[in-house]
Amino acid sequence: MGKKVKIITIIIFLLLLAGGSTWFFLFKKEGKAEEVKEPSIDEVVESSVNMDDVTTNLSSENYIKMSFTLQTNSKEAKEELTKREFQVRDLMIKQLSNMKVEQFRGKEGISSLEQMLKEEINSLMQEGKVVKIYTTSKIIQ
Repeated sequence: MGKKVKIITIIIFLLLLAGGSTWFFLFKKEGKAEEVKEPSIDEVVESSVNMDDVTTNLSSENYIKMSFTLQTNSKEAKEELTKREFQVRDLMIKQLSNMKVEQFRGKEGISSLEQMLKEEINSLMQEGKVVKIYTTSKIIQ
């Protein structure tokens, strides 16, 4: 009887070891597959479009002058975005003219604007998308 218990214990231990090893390697590989490589600065510059000096009145009687750099996910998207610059400027002016000066206070206001613009611009895009909008200047008067 003692020999049977030892054999069963060894078999259970080996099964647990095999199962644990299998689980570890499967989930370790999945974690690596999900990692997204950040683009280098050269890749960011290659896929970005500058939108200089977008100027309009705000709904709060002030005016704003902003510049943006839009980072796309491919060279094709950059080409399309360059062709759509007039549409993008139109979206930006419309969005800015509906805002009040108070909405630009703090980091959250700018981040919120960048996110809204990104979503609206991506609804126009067919060859890729805008992955990030950088605010490069902002003047409110």
